[in-house]
Amino acid sequence: MKKITLALFAASTVGMVSTAQAKIDVCVFDLLGKSGESFQMAQEWALAAKAWGGDINLVPRQDEAVADNDFKAGKCDAVFMTAMRARQYNKFVGSIDSLGGAPSNAIAQKAITFALDNRNAAKMVTNLGGKKYEIGGIAPLGSAFIFVRDKKINSIEKAAGKKFAVLSYDAAQKIMVQRVGAQAVPSDISNFVAKFNNGQVDMVGAPAYAYKPLEIYKGLGTNGAMFNFPVLQITADLVLRPEKFPAGFGQKSRDWFVKNLPKSFNMIKRLENEIPAKYKMNLSAEDKLKYQKMLREGRLDLTKQGIYDPGMMSVLKKARCSVDKSNFECSLGGE
Repeated sequence: MKKITLALFAASTVGMVSTAQAKIDVCVFDLLGKSGESFQMAQEWALAAKAWGGDINLVPRQDEAVADNDFKAGKCDAVFMTAMRARQYNKFVGSIDSLGGAPSNAIAQKAITFALDNRNAAKMVTNLGGKKYEIGGIAPLGSAFIFVRDKKINSIEKAAGKKFAVLSYDAAQKIMVQRVGAQAVPSDISNFVAKFNNGQVDMVGAPAYAYKPLEIYKGLGTNGAMFNFPVLQITADLVLRPEKFPAGFGQKSRDWFVKNLPKSFNMIKRLENEIPAKYKMNLSAEDKLKYQKMLREGRLDLTKQGIYDPGMMSVLKKARCSVDKSNFECSLGGE
């Protein structure tokens, strides 16, 4: 009896040790690999995760499609990638990136903080095809601005007929570009700016985060410009397979991302300020209002089509109106 007890104890001890030592593989998409800002932030997160019982092994991926496919195939226990691609796993958080949904860093910070709060823990978990997924964090990448190779394209109306690079897997981009009469050119995150730089397309939308790494200044040349008007907020989501992580890990991870939001937004502000003023094309108050209305119509339409989550649309509207109570839409229904 004593031998059996000792054997069971030994077996359970070995099991505990092997569980404690089991590495959790997390694929991290960053165009610059290990030297990029996203991967560096993931390293800080992985270090903090040790206190929550997670022994993280970060796997850099410079191709976002590869990162997603590795996650789908079970090669990674979690994946960190843009919300536009991660929306397939959780529409609620993936809709923060809606057209005109978070037109400033202050509004984006409010929306992300609310989404990751413990009161929304149930919305962080989805069950798709019998598989469970959990959002372990949301990181801001900054507002997307429209860059043009020719500053004569100084209004949306003049975009008619022009070629605009869009991410092929994001239906929202394709629909909106078509609505303004431009020609959508399906692209991937690894080549959409390259098409702009080499003249295959006339226009592209990107955050300041991408300006230097993707060398957008090459496409701007001496005649290009950037609309100093944020079209949408770009975020990145950490998607987990919760069964691969310790109990309670998800909320601790989300709390860490909220705590680090000020640092992330300071970085974004620095990157936006580094874009030369000579490229920034400011819009008139009349044009800004016109484009805000156009983006709102696009959001309403895309929500009806099931692309955006109506719950998040309500959250974003409250955030916008808490920052700017004089906003024209605050007295309107529909979101």
